[in-house]
Amino acid sequence: MDRLSLLQGIAKISVFVSLLMAFFLYTVKTENKLANRLFAWFFIVSAIDLSGFFVFEYIQEYLNLVIFRWTICLLAMPLFYLYVLAVCYSDFRLKRKHLLHLLPIIVVNLVFLPRLYLADGMNKEFWDSIDQMPEIYFIQILIEFQYVFYIVSAFLVLKQYKEIYLENYANPSSLTYKYLFQMTTVFLVTHCLVALKNVLRYSDYRQIFLWLNVVVGTLALFITCWLVMKALNHPELFRGVNSKLKLAKDILPEIEEKTQFVNVKNDVINSQISGLRQYMTEKEPFLDPSLTIQELANQIDIPVRDLSVLINHEMNQHFFDFVNEYRIQKAMQILKDKSKSELTVLEILYEVGFNSKSSFNTSFKKYTSLTPTAYRNSL
Repeated sequence: MDRLSLLQGIAKISVFVSLLMAFFLYTVKTENKLANRLFAWFFIVSAIDLSGFFVFEYIQEYLNLVIFRWTICLLAMPLFYLYVLAVCYSDFRLKRKHLLHLLPIIVVNLVFLPRLYLADGMNKEFWDSIDQMPEIYFIQILIEFQYVFYIVSAFLVLKQYKEIYLENYANPSSLTYKYLFQMTTVFLVTHCLVALKNVLRYSDYRQIFLWLNVVVGTLALFITCWLVMKALNHPELFRGVNSKLKLAKDILPEIEEKTQFVNVKNDVINSQISGLRQYMTEKEPFLDPSLTIQELANQIDIPVRDLSVLINHEMNQHFFDFVNEYRIQKAMQILKDKSKSELTVLEILYEVGFNSKSSFNTSFKKYTSLTPTAYRNSL
């Protein structure tokens, strides 16, 4: 089998799996329909892009269709970026301003109009020289700038999401962040190979360029299959946060304006910390695996903004770490209790508010430098 046949075979499988994934995302029952539909369109656009390895011979008579298919890839990264926003923020909605993401594909098609869409013929000389046309250089350069912009933007969204999540939620599962961070990183690495491939197209290393096509096609297949497996294994993804939530560092100036006297401020803070710790010890709200800072604020009758500053700034802890500290202390008490020696580590982690063994082990080792099993054996 030659390289072209191998590449076409891989591309056909990738297109099939991508369209299958898009169908799954459109039909699966979930509360976050917008995120699923954005991701479904991402897969559809990816399928159209990957079809270029084998569809040309079927549509080469339709010049405008061939050229328009080249520009479709400019929709992929905007769709991915909007998908990241929709997953991270439960209140995200599409607005008119998001139509600006269509600007690159509109500009490119306008640039292509005079000499490509309105071209008189499509003879062999035309196709042989098309790679050297300024319009083709333009779209390739634009794609690189667009990719860098959206990848950086996606990482910034994830950074903000992680900070808000840690300050406002106690659920130890970080599956959403890890999944999106891994996906964005994989896309970045893969596109670096694509960029290298495009550079080699205009060099003397034509053979390496041809083999890189096969590598990129294979990677696209593996990435698509990986995303399918993620979706099948974790259909409950995702838990978004409210985009209106503020970080403690942004709330702090507003709180400080209300408290002018240092001594009064310190007395109030010390009293609030003491009351909070007493409530956590006596009422054990941390046993609720889905506890949020809003729910805790309601329970102790403190404005959520004040509680956020109290924990994240005055106590110098994320809400996530603050709650997990009590969970680990509770787990240590159970592990020390000889009357509960029959309880397994799995039973204990669920009892103290965790819902993931890996998260429990990580947090336990962070506080004790031992795994739960090693801690129990050391007693």
